[in-house]
Amino acid sequence: DGSDPLSNTILKATGDTPHWRTVLSAGGGNITKWSDQVSGTKRDIVSDTVWVGDREFEVSDASPFTAGDNIIIYHPCTAGWLAAIDSGGTFYDSTGADPYADFPWSVGSQPILYNRYIKSIDGNKITIDAPVFNHLIREQSQSYIYKYARQGLRTQIGIENLRIDIVTGNQPDEAHAWTAIDLFQVEDAWIRNCTMLHFGLSGIQTGTATRVTVENCKALDPVCVIEGGKRYNFNVYTASQLILFKNCQATNGRHSYVSNGASWTSGCVFLDCTSSGAFASSEGHRRWSQGLLYDNHVELDGPRGGFNPRLLGLYNRAYYGTSHGWAAVHSVAWGCDVAGGDLIVQQPPTAQNYAIGCFGARITGVAPPASFPAPSGYIEGSNQTGLMPRSLYLAQLEDRIGPALGIGEDRDHQHTLAGFILQQNYPNPFNPQTTIAYALPEAGKVKITIFDMTGQKVTELVNARQLKGSFQVVWDGCNMAGEQVASGIYLYRMQSDNFAQSKKMILIR
Repeated sequence: DGSDPLSNTILKATGDTPHWRTVLSAGGGNITKWSDQVSGTKRDIVSDTVWVGDREFEVSDASPFTAGDNIIIYHPCTAGWLAAIDSGGTFYDSTGADPYADFPWSVGSQPILYNRYIKSIDGNKITIDAPVFNHLIREQSQSYIYKYARQGLRTQIGIENLRIDIVTGNQPDEAHAWTAIDLFQVEDAWIRNCTMLHFGLSGIQTGTATRVTVENCKALDPVCVIEGGKRYNFNVYTASQLILFKNCQATNGRHSYVSNGASWTSGCVFLDCTSSGAFASSEGHRRWSQGLLYDNHVELDGPRGGFNPRLLGLYNRAYYGTSHGWAAVHSVAWGCDVAGGDLIVQQPPTAQNYAIGCFGARITGVAPPASFPAPSGYIEGSNQTGLMPRSLYLAQLEDRIGPALGIGEDRDHQHTLAGFILQQNYPNPFNPQTTIAYALPEAGKVKITIFDMTGQKVTELVNARQLKGSFQVVWDGCNMAGEQVASGIYLYRMQSDNFAQSKKMILIR
């Protein structure tokens, strides 16, 4: 995804015809919200309550279904449910609201849907492949399921090693292509090692999409007016579920990593991603997005002067936008660092939000700095090192599928393989230097190498034969030429005769 056309695939998007087009669209292309049903398969959920995290429930009649079926769980937006959540908490009648545009949420406006597969059936009890992210309380709303007809759905789509450069004029030009990549109406898709430049809306946008991974991607330097509805670098739009963003980079966004998909969107993870130059917060943006996880999200340079210092938000947006109200529920910020900015976490009615082990100037739900009054969410371990596990997502992945080695960082429990030990660097994040400790159970050749997140070698700290014992090495944040490297996430890798292990570290200048 580099800039040299001799060795990279580059798409250059020129002009603005059609107006504000998407450069690369993959999938069926429509935002259907999984509405197409197999006729005759609608059945009520008869369990009194299905709690957040549950994977089992009973239905009135399971006979239309078999294990392996793709189903939709549908929770209607009823008067009873709206009463329980304060009609979305829009503050529509308070000072600052527009009486002609800001309203409480209406019946039918915000249904909750989950796209799931049936794992097993026992009588009328159905077990699904992934949990629900909101309570389904029967006395508030009669939820039901149906078999998804999958009309127009496309699967197994991959986009890799691509650079999309949208040709624009100077800021704030808007006469150009608007989004680099759309994944609409897809399942089991991925984007890897791609760079998107100079969009107005998004580098990558998903909708009516499930089971998607976006890894090692960059959405950089949007060109447009700095205002609402623009600069959503990585954007999970309507009906995006079970989406993973891993090791991604965003610059100069407004909402760099955002759920803009309302109550249809849930179960989206932002893992080890960075943002710099943000004009506003990464966040759940509007109308009851659920189950968001910001896991080790890092703001590299803190808030911009003259802009709200909020850089990460799981909170109530009240009458902002189109009566956004409670924008994120049952969502978590884990081990995040907003670099001297604010992290706002508030508790919605019937739900909770969490900030665990995060770093920032103010980590709170209190107004101010929150824009609207609400109880603080669950906040623990702020500005304290040593959070375990380092990654909530990776820990849950291991619980689900067992120990596994992935691309990049390896799991902590394997660092003691055959007596070899590779410790997490300390301090982390760091500036200007950090220490890496390691141990050898026997004499042997050892290499410790630093890589950036594109896999390019930055420098080599150790390349020698060493005796059995414990050792430390210091990295000063410089490359092999002695030049200081930029802020960001880096890998350090230890290799010996019978051992290889990698870990991540964060340099903040």
